[in-house]
Amino acid sequence: MNAPQALAAAAAAPPLVDYLPIATSFIAVAFAIVLWARWRERRTGPHLLWWAFGVLVYGAGTVTEASTTLFGWHEGLFRAWYIAGALMGGAPLAQGTAYLLLQRRTANRLAAALIAAILTASILALLAPVNYALVVPYHLTGRVFTWQWVRAFSPFINTYALIMLVGGAALSAWRFRRKTATRNRMVGNVLIAVGALLPGIGGTATRFGHTEVLYVTELIGLSMIYVGYRYSIATPTRAAQPA
Repeated sequence: MNAPQALAAAAAAPPLVDYLPIATSFIAVAFAIVLWARWRERRTGPHLLWWAFGVLVYGAGTVTEASTTLFGWHEGLFRAWYIAGALMGGAPLAQGTAYLLLQRRTANRLAAALIAAILTASILALLAPVNYALVVPYHLTGRVFTWQWVRAFSPFINTYALIMLVGGAALSAWRFRRKTATRNRMVGNVLIAVGALLPGIGGTATRFGHTEVLYVTELIGLSMIYVGYRYSIATPTRAAQPA
């Protein structure tokens, strides 16, 4: 048994809030299936593929969190969490919104820049040594990296995700606000904007060591995005349709 495993074995059981990522992971899988089915039905535009991939990445991050809760801190889980959660987070979802709202050429350029940034940061996260003295059992945080400068990539990637995803949803809600026939899309995009904002708040708390805040905001945030998406694609009632 190595040092991290010994720490995990000796630690007390994690609090109940640490089990929330299990529920979030199930929601992510269900949501990704819905998005994939929607793309197969429509076969138009890459935004649905990016959204489906983004929800899977979101779920991959919460799976690593759930696994850490169930089995304790392990270096492989930590590095996978950092890449899928701290680095990528909502970036693929945001890129889907870029393809929905922007010209294809602009979205392609943003996608190339985003992929390059994520690949560079991921390689560094895999190579960065870990300070085991800072490891806390059942607790995930980038503070255990010896190369703390590696963490400088995530704010830039997450800021892009926040602006594109929250800003795109807010813009769509504003556009749909006046028409009764598209009121459901306004409500849906408001829910998506708020839901996308919450994990960003949780991620900021994680940088200060409060990972449990992230677990709560991830669950609520993804649930709101899911409900908002369902609202957005719902067919308006006959009474709400224009004459």
